[in-house]
Amino acid sequence: MKEKTIKRMITSVAVIFFLLIGTNSLRAQNVALKTNLLYDATTTFNLGLEFSLAPKWTLDISANYNPWTFDENKKIKHFLIQPEARYWFCQKMNGHFFAMHLHSGIYNAGNIDADFKFLGTNFAVLKEKRLEGWLVGAGIGYGYAWMLGKHWNLEAEIAIGYAYTKFKQYPCVKCSDKETNRVHNYVGPTKAALSLVYVF
Repeated sequence: MKEKTIKRMITSVAVIFFLLIGTNSLRAQNVALKTNLLYDATTTFNLGLEFSLAPKWTLDISANYNPWTFDENKKIKHFLIQPEARYWFCQKMNGHFFAMHLHSGIYNAGNIDADFKFLGTNFAVLKEKRLEGWLVGAGIGYGYAWMLGKHWNLEAEIAIGYAYTKFKQYPCVKCSDKETNRVHNYVGPTKAALSLVYVF
């Protein structure tokens, strides 16, 4: 992954965060900090911030970063940003919600044993090839938040959507000479989350 690109994306997230903090007071149920336990299980650093926009609307912004190369050059390196508008059916940050999100990121993945095809995407290519590229897209989702205490929630969400991705394909996981430049249109799950949430 290019260091300049990662720095730009991190700077963008920081700017959005401080702009939102500046427009929201830190009253109860106006700001929440969260981590996606499913991403944690894949050794991916992740952080989410959720801000109140209106009585039933919030804005959730998550960022995920995985810098690791594992044994046998196995990697799912990526940096992903996913801003999401949420409509809460009862009260914000509690109960059912409907979500609409955008996503953008960069990735470098290979030597992943994912021998399956799904809705026109062949994930088996990741076993023998290395893919390095970027993506943009959007999706819709549904979720539910359970109140565990005064400040703690547990939140689950699943989303489907679309991603346009452009990447370089390398003939093996350690190769540096690219085989092809490719474009792919992905349709399928774009978010799965089981998050531990701290509500201010």
